[in-house]
Amino acid sequence: MDAANTRQSKAGEREAVISRAETYFDDGRFLADLTRLVAIRSESQDPSKAPFLMDYLTDAIEPMLREMDFHTQIFDNPLPGGAPLLVGSRIEDPALKTVLIYGHGDVCNPQEGAWREGLSPFDVVVEGDRIYGRGTADNKVQHLINFRALGFLLAERGKLGFNVKVIVEMSEETGSAGLREFFRANRELLSADVLIASDGPRLQADTATVFMGSRGALNFELVADFRPGAYHSGNFGGLISDPAIVLLHAIALITDVRGQIRVPEWRPTSLTSDVRAALAGLPMGSDGPPVEENWGEEGLTPAERAFGWNSFAVLAMTSGVPDCPVNAISGVARATCQLRFVVGTEPEDILPALRRHLDSHGFERVELRATRGEAFRATRVSPDHPWVRLVTESLERTEGKPPHVLPNLAGSLPNDAFSEILGLPTVWVPHSYGGCCRHAPNEHVLGSLSKSALRNMAGIFADITERGGPGE
Repeated sequence: MDAANTRQSKAGEREAVISRAETYFDDGRFLADLTRLVAIRSESQDPSKAPFLMDYLTDAIEPMLREMDFHTQIFDNPLPGGAPLLVGSRIEDPALKTVLIYGHGDVCNPQEGAWREGLSPFDVVVEGDRIYGRGTADNKVQHLINFRALGFLLAERGKLGFNVKVIVEMSEETGSAGLREFFRANRELLSADVLIASDGPRLQADTATVFMGSRGALNFELVADFRPGAYHSGNFGGLISDPAIVLLHAIALITDVRGQIRVPEWRPTSLTSDVRAALAGLPMGSDGPPVEENWGEEGLTPAERAFGWNSFAVLAMTSGVPDCPVNAISGVARATCQLRFVVGTEPEDILPALRRHLDSHGFERVELRATRGEAFRATRVSPDHPWVRLVTESLERTEGKPPHVLPNLAGSLPNDAFSEILGLPTVWVPHSYGGCCRHAPNEHVLGSLSKSALRNMAGIFADITERGGPGE
């Protein structure tokens, strides 16, 4: 067969794989699969639901992988009380490139009772283009799409033409407990050429997104614990310090009134000209609340604030009994806080730097307490990496328009486990969108986006087969 006919044959094969993906969505199998996954109450934040975490791996993921002749193993978490992990592999030829695919099957608190009428977290409900259910967007639909896309390629060709390894964890919503320890102990088992995985949202629902890392995240508590019990506000007001007032002033030292960070070590230096160039012109805020121009770091574009800068948030704050206030000065005030940070911010110095900052302003009485879970570290891969180019070119070939390319996600993922421990280039292709209500009541995915994602992933895997990898 001459070169022109060979190219035509490969193009026809690629379209056939994509057609299989479209049919899978259109004939109802996609919705049936997703319904089965969502029905498993795989809540990692509730210890009583631990049996469901194993059920998700044994009843949902293993059968899906074994249909494609994957060898699978389920491992205990290396940390006490941690959730199990599944590793799968299909090695067609050790000389071929190996793609590692990641997913997490656990979901966060379902918030039952807070969903609107007609919706329940573990029952899939379809309304127009929206498919509701806990874990639909985060992360069940995302790894379902990727695994099924591999299956379409296998069904069309009888082989992949590259090797695949899979890691599915069940602790992501509790900080990926044990994942890094497992990776350090099993580097050879997980060795690969690239991570291609899916989590997080697209920048816009109608356009594919690629990102190569994520901002880091560290949660911590600020506590003003001044005395046991509360005291009458008439008898003691003006005589004893109010921990809520002191705590609020301490928080006000962390940012100014528009949220600009005031802790010197928390202000990044990694927003370089090449990163700014990569972020130039990216749309922001189309699928969520309106972006506020007067919030966050002054002089930065919305994209630079979200993807190239650090942000501080107060996640929760209490003093006294908010639902039943009484005329008393509380003895304790507490705030749960978070820093999202980019490459160049040292995680080990985040809390010491804040301690120094508070102490220098006379707030030695305010305690810093680390919360449960390991910090997600910030990571970033160059948009010019060969594997990134292969994926972005494939997406443009399938969609007929270029994807949005981000140096890193604004949110946080355990990407450092792949990039630093396994030493892999990391390419993430998310299958959700900003308005999906992940971690909140009424979580959902879009059917139109899911069908687009099925097409895109089928095209990516077909292109890896055709090219053998970047530069082949």
